[in-house]
Amino acid sequence: MTPVRFDQITREFERLRLAVVGDFCLDRYLEIDPAKSEISIETGLPVHNVVRVRSQPGAAGTILNNLVALGVGEILPVGFCGMDGEGYELLAALKAMRDVQTGHFLQSPERRTFTYCKPLVLAPGQPPRELSRLDSKNWSPTPASVRHALNDAFEMATERAHAVILMDQVDLADTGVVTADLLEAIRLKAAARPELLMLADSRRTLKNWPPVMLKMNERELAAFMGQPLAGLSQVLTAAATLARQQFRPVFVTLAERGIVGADADGHAEQMRAFPVRGEIDIVGAGDAVTANLTAALAAGGTLREALELAMAAASVVIHQLGTTGTATVEDLRKRLFAK
Repeated sequence: MTPVRFDQITREFERLRLAVVGDFCLDRYLEIDPAKSEISIETGLPVHNVVRVRSQPGAAGTILNNLVALGVGEILPVGFCGMDGEGYELLAALKAMRDVQTGHFLQSPERRTFTYCKPLVLAPGQPPRELSRLDSKNWSPTPASVRHALNDAFEMATERAHAVILMDQVDLADTGVVTADLLEAIRLKAAARPELLMLADSRRTLKNWPPVMLKMNERELAAFMGQPLAGLSQVLTAAATLARQQFRPVFVTLAERGIVGADADGHAEQMRAFPVRGEIDIVGAGDAVTANLTAALAAGGTLREALELAMAAASVVIHQLGTTGTATVEDLRKRLFAK
């Protein structure tokens, strides 16, 4: 990609209207000062003294954070939070972001806010060290009233969108945003508007999803295809086969080996990852890839150009320690064209 072409693509970002549909959570970081450690008088156990608490949208919210960093003109989150303290924080964070419209984001007393609570030990001169995470999730099926409201929100948001990102983050089926009801709404939307770019990522499986663009890792691709994949050539072949079956592009992340993209005609290629420079934290890299793939394609970029931007974004994000990072257009420019 040339600098001129990079500018042509990224200038289009401010004209885009993108919907992010899926499981939004609150990423809450508890920063611990090890110099202030104590022993509890009552229990005799170590006490971790938290000196700072910071929160930001996570899961589908991490994708949204990256779209904001790219300067996308309008972002429409579709999801839910609870009427609890974490929900208040999450909704406030979304509302505070530039060009994020929260009219399709639900708050319900029938759900708790999906939360990742991350204790971080911050010792001088050392990378942040994360202790065991404390998660809050929903373990019961999403109530019918919430499912119906989500379907309505999805319909309204996608009518206005240039592209849609679908993020299924929960471990237990039908307990989050992407329920069987929403999958049917996605199927109907794909049939009614086959030109609409929709990119899906799922923590559990993308098997039996409607015909949309799919993003997964190498292990998930092998499970999807029902066969082991030995080496890059088999990944390329499997991705190409799946893309032809879906009639949509397929993307497969390969960690330090980069990413494979295959178009609907079955042409597949690999884009290598950028070299690692120092300490890294891979949390959020996949979401940065999702955001940049979608924004680039919606802005008129080719498959290869989208892969280039996605790998640049992943490289920027993994070098941001102790947080779930983002990459701006200027960050991408420096990574792609720095001498």
